[in-house]
Amino acid sequence: MSASPDDQPTTIPSWTVGAVTVHRIDEVLLPPATGTWLLPDATTDVVKHQDWLRPDFADPEGILHLDSHSFAFTIGGLRILVDTGIGNGKERANPAWHNLRTDFLDRLTAAGFHPDSVDLVILTHLHADHVGWNTREVNGEWVPTFPNARYVTSRAEREFWAAYDMEEARRHMFRDSVIPVEEAGLLDLVDVPAEGVEVTPGLRLLPTPGHTPGHIAVELTSRSETALITGDCIHHPVQFAHPAIGACVDIDPAQSEASRRKLLGSLAGTDTLVLGTHFAPPTAGLVVTHENAYRLAPVPAT
Repeated sequence: MSASPDDQPTTIPSWTVGAVTVHRIDEVLLPPATGTWLLPDATTDVVKHQDWLRPDFADPEGILHLDSHSFAFTIGGLRILVDTGIGNGKERANPAWHNLRTDFLDRLTAAGFHPDSVDLVILTHLHADHVGWNTREVNGEWVPTFPNARYVTSRAEREFWAAYDMEEARRHMFRDSVIPVEEAGLLDLVDVPAEGVEVTPGLRLLPTPGHTPGHIAVELTSRSETALITGDCIHHPVQFAHPAIGACVDIDPAQSEASRRKLLGSLAGTDTLVLGTHFAPPTAGLVVTHENAYRLAPVPAT
């Protein structure tokens, strides 16, 4: 598994997986307070004990680095985007996500993925920071950003939220970022069994429930090389060292931990490239055993 240069006019970080180039489409760095809020058990003392987290994934004081980005690649002739970030101009309760004005679509286009050219959008789950660019505002209305794409998520995920007693902020998010895609007839719900499901040759959805009931990770394979996009099954590399550390917003903390342990155990010692959906640069790496748990051995992008 090797990093490869991107030949687009704007430098977009990328990795080579067999014949596939996976591009990281950056949206925004998240503020330092994010880690303390999101992973409260990842105290500064816990983080400082893991020297390998510094300087990339934490600062010298033990404050976690996190960001928001998507991954774009072409496989089986399909142009694919995994998760769509926070989005622009969205009213959000979280100040770090509220009314953003980023160049995300410019970066996506620079990587060679104009919104009209995207064939498939995979949503690991339906949280606000993973569905925001599903839509964009046009003449005062939220319309699908990727009008020629099929948007895919697990059936269990959508059905859970359909039955959930949402607070107003979440209902608002569904109204501006999920329902317009459904009303346009672009959302496909997929049953994801325990062994996963192949949505196109070389691309599998794997069940990693807990953070949300229908959460999925995304596995891509090309020429005997494999990569795994985590979604929020793993928010930060500190969870490699301490899989019991969960997110404050996990729906089922015990199941989230079980999914994380199972995933890390299956990846440890393999050549599978792990791409973290919220991992700060270098974002990707291999899972290796370390101090009775794991650590991430980075594979930098170019």
